[in-house]
Amino acid sequence: MRLTEKVRKAINDQINAEMWSSNLYLSMSMFLKHEGYDGFSAWMMMQSQEELGHAYEMADFVNKRGGKVEITKVDAVPTTFDGPLDIFEKAYEHECKVTELIEGVVKVASEERDMATQDFFWKFVREQVEEEDSASQIVSDIKLAGDLHISLIDHSIMERRRSDKK
Repeated sequence: MRLTEKVRKAINDQINAEMWSSNLYLSMSMFLKHEGYDGFSAWMMMQSQEELGHAYEMADFVNKRGGKVEITKVDAVPTTFDGPLDIFEKAYEHECKVTELIEGVVKVASEERDMATQDFFWKFVREQVEEEDSASQIVSDIKLAGDLHISLIDHSIMERRRSDKK
């Protein structure tokens, strides 16, 4: 079954949303790096790479289903923030929005009776549970640490990322 126009458009919109997300996290990463938060910066850089990977994966899916991928203009992202807490609160809010967007693609696919697209996107629905939890946990950690101990959280995240790579 080929993609219906409604499903193709929904996925293309999501591809572009993933690219915007990648740019957002890259911007956050660079801001944090500039401020000396190497651990937080590394976390955001990995998020940026992951979001771009999602866009590629979705584009490949559209092509495999005979649809046309349309990359549109990616709007500018914020470049200044009020520090790590502000950034991670925004990241959490953004992940909640991404969850809504992905669930919207699944809903369109369901309405169009496109089970292959529903199946493909369910992994992203499940991943969003982890993404929201991860960002929320970092917000909580930063709040608990306060300004005096924020460098401990930054260092902890750096160590966690290093162990994830092994």
